[in-house]
This record gives sequence, C-alpha cells and structure tokens, in this order.
Amino acid sequence: MRIRITFSKQGALRYTGHLDLHKLWERATRRAGLPLAYSQGFHPQPKMNMAAALPLGFSSRCEMMDMKLENEIALDGLRERLNETLPSGIQVLSVEQVDERAPALQTQVTSAGYEVTLMETADGSELKRKVDSVMESESILRERRRRMYDLRPLIESLEISSEGKIRMQLSAREGATGRPEEVLDMLGIAFEGTRIERTHLNFQS
Repeated sequence: MRIRITFSKQGALRYTGHLDLHKLWERATRRAGLPLAYSQGFHPQPKMNMAAALPLGFSSRCEMMDMKLENEIALDGLRERLNETLPSGIQVLSVEQVDERAPALQTQVTSAGYEVTLMETADGSELKRKVDSVMESESILRERRRRMYDLRPLIESLEISSEGKIRMQLSAREGATGRPEEVLDMLGIAFEGTRIERTHLNFQS
C-alpha cells in the first residue's frame, strides 16, 4: 500500500534537516503502529520519499511525502494518530492512498510557491521597482557552485502582496530549481532578514 501524507513544518523544526526529518517520520510511524516497508540488504531503509527537500530554516504549509506500507490499513483516524506521535512543529494535514504504480512523487514536481516576510520594513515603491526590473529582465546570470546559470527562466512569478510580503513561484524541476535566496539577493534583501515559507507545490497533471 502506498499512502501520501501532506504536512506542515513550523517553529523550531524549520531547522531540522532532510535526513533528520526522515528519522523523525520513521519513529512516528513506528509509534503509530504503521507497517512501514523497508528496502532489502545490509542497511534496510524505510520506503519514504519527500516531494522536494525543504531548505534549512524554511517553514512550510505544504510538504508531501509518499510512504509504502507492507500491507493495507484503514486510513480512518490515521491523521489524528500520527499527529499524536509527532512533535508540535509537524502537523499532518491529510492522508490519502495513491496508486502504487504512479511515478515517484519527486519526479512530478514542477514548481514551488514561497512567501517571504521581511523582518524590517522596506521602502515599498523601491521594492516594487526592483521586482518589476527582475520580471522585465530577459536574462539574469548567476553563479552557483562555480557554474554560471540563468536565474530568470526559473522565476515563474514574483509579486508583492497587499501585506508587503514577497510572493514567488519558482521552477522546481530536476536540474532547473529556483532558489528564493537567489531571488532575494537580486532584490538586495539579505536572506537572514527574512522568514520564508513554502506555500504550495505544483505537479505534472
């Protein structure tokens, strides 16, 4: 049986890394009595796959994970049961069964949405000018790991909300992933002076 769990990640758990998050989920499923499936070999690994790794320090309201179980179970009450075993920064929003033959979840992600809260008040008109400049650019060359790449095609949308928050939707395809901190750098905003939350993931239809 393959189930898909949608969950939020908030508070201090923003600083829990990808591998530690897997261990946290493994412990939680064990406490909840789920028959989690494991790989074969000398070092069996739980069959869990996240849709997209969340950068350290980011919060999220839309994380998704597929989990394989050894046998079928009833999903009624499972969300509540898991929430009782998880730390307060992680909350299960939904649990559903998915086709075992469906493509791997991480291969289906196309883009991700982010909301950036500025810790200090910024000049609204100047910020809007910079946002417009980025969106009007045909190309934005950046360097990552000593290789040049074009950031502009990775920015699908970029705007300022009525509350003064920056909203962006960035490509999240394999080999073509946009990073919020790179966009913030183009806007002259220090990553350390922000709070970033992932708001949604988009998948191939």
